[in-house]
Amino acid sequence: MRNISLFNTDHHKFILLNESEPGEEDGIRSNQYLVSHDEHGVLLDPGGFGVMPRVLTELLRHTGPESIKAIMLSHQDPDIVGGIATWLEMTQAPVYVSQIWLRFLPHYGLSSMERFIGVPDEGMRCDLAPGFSLDLIPAHFLHSEGQINVYDPVSRILFTGDIGAAMMPPGVEDAYVDDFEAHLPYIEGFHRRYMASNRAARLWVDAVSELDIQMIAPQHGPVYRGGAVQAFLDWFRHLECGVDLMVSAGRFLRKSQP
Repeated sequence: MRNISLFNTDHHKFILLNESEPGEEDGIRSNQYLVSHDEHGVLLDPGGFGVMPRVLTELLRHTGPESIKAIMLSHQDPDIVGGIATWLEMTQAPVYVSQIWLRFLPHYGLSSMERFIGVPDEGMRCDLAPGFSLDLIPAHFLHSEGQINVYDPVSRILFTGDIGAAMMPPGVEDAYVDDFEAHLPYIEGFHRRYMASNRAARLWVDAVSELDIQMIAPQHGPVYRGGAVQAFLDWFRHLECGVDLMVSAGRFLRKSQP
């Protein structure tokens, strides 16, 4: 599932560049996105070292590394950050990530942190070029303590990192979620175990419900559109997850298992 245009006008694009294959990183499939406005581009969660060549190949269909104005990392996991050293070599872009992860990222083999910008806990607006701004929205404890989402007000697409992520079986290549009930088995176990608590989920849903969201684009699995957007938000608002399911130290209710 590669190079899917989620939004496309003469001036503005939101592209799912690549959904990695499990063998590329010996892990689960992950999505990498490009948001572009005229000649300016932003990479969202560019991926681990193993997927970097494929992401670059798909990026070059739209723009070059020299046009990348920013790289945004939803959180600190290796399937997001593992290839960042190579992207720093290929671009001059600053990298936005939650401020709480700045002291951990040098462990990815980074020689300098001078191009990293710590996103405050309350989030921020990122003005990239005339007419091109993205909103960085906090999504703490879902699942990372410092996760951030990215909202594009032009396409009205919300990039959610691991929120909404799906563990799809081999051979299933759906680009979009249209039938939320049919999609639920692919997300329920993951969200129950990896999301911290219902309180964190409710606070996030309340915050993003103030936005005009046409699509939810997660880091894993297909993109939510149409009625599936609100269906997911309604489901997530009421989900028992994380510490809600603990019955004692080290023990979870069986339904928490992904």
